Amino acid sequence: MKWTRAAHHLAELAEKCGGLPTSFFRFQVVELWVFGDLLDVPRDIDVIEVALVTDLPVDEVPWMTEPVGAEHWANSTRLSRNPFEARWRSKDAPVWNHRIERPALVWSAADGVSEEALVAVSDGTGELVRTAAPSEEELRKRVEDEFDVSLRALRRVNQEYTDHRWSPGKLTPHSDALWRTTTGYLDLLDVIG
Repeated sequence: MKWTRAAHHLAELAEKCGGLPTSFFRFQVVELWVFGDLLDVPRDIDVIEVALVTDLPVDEVPWMTEPVGAEHWANSTRLSRNPFEARWRSKDAPVWNHRIERPALVWSAADGVSEEALVAVSDGTGELVRTAAPSEEELRKRVEDEFDVSLRALRRVNQEYTDHRWSPGKLTPHSDALWRTTTGYLDLLDVIG
């Protein structure tokens, strides 16, 4: 997709984040961050990488999973219909990690849309609005914390899948949750090594 189109999609999502009713969803998105290729120099890109920070506790948003209700939220904001790759995060932990490198805050419930960030992204000067890189020690600690959360989630979701395996009803929500949780756990395991 063209750079200008990607910047347009990001600005549109930032506007929609602030316009959703607060009582309509099980959780609230409190921040929208952009990371990845859209913070680099202008060129065609495949996907817009964003981090959506929720008001949920850390254990409800393990790495590479979606909180309950995320699909509904994504449909309401057209996130699911546009070329976004979203990572869901908790407000109780840093948004950055080994994959979300030096993100830029685009919208927050407290301050609204960051016009400075949107202009920088659009102009190809995203470097100016990115967060500082963590130290190696901070990154190591962050990955270890995420790994602990992910392992707890994997055990919990595996048990939920086992409990529902032969029960009546659809198994897909449980198998999808297990797949996402396992993917996040394995990604972190590769980093911890």
